[in-house]
Amino acid sequence: MKKLLAIAIVLFASSAFAAAPNLTGKWTVHQSIAGNDADSECNLIQTDSTLAGTCKSQDGKDLPIKGSVDGSKVKWQFDSEYNGTPLTIKFTGTVDDSGKMSGSVDVDPFGVSGDFNAAQVKPDAK
Repeated sequence: MKKLLAIAIVLFASSAFAAAPNLTGKWTVHQSIAGNDADSECNLIQTDSTLAGTCKSQDGKDLPIKGSVDGSKVKWQFDSEYNGTPLTIKFTGTVDDSGKMSGSVDVDPFGVSGDFNAAQVKPDAK
């Protein structure tokens, strides 16, 4: 009985671990904020529950991100500017079973928000 219980625990733990998303890679992010749509590219690096990497600004600059992953929940943010005013763009969302992300995006200090969806760019098969 103890052996059966130990096997069940190992199988459950390994299936829970396998279900955790790994977000490392290139992502295309579509955001709609206050009626304005924009697409950007982010290169995410996940180390355990920490999310790092860069997102491209509208003028092509790589902006460092910081964030976290907790199961299927994901958060990240980066600092940018609009017409010389500093701002922080914050993403909060979930990763679905197909590996896509979606959720809300907030822009501080402007107090505007919207939604986003993101898909990982698959490497070209060679």
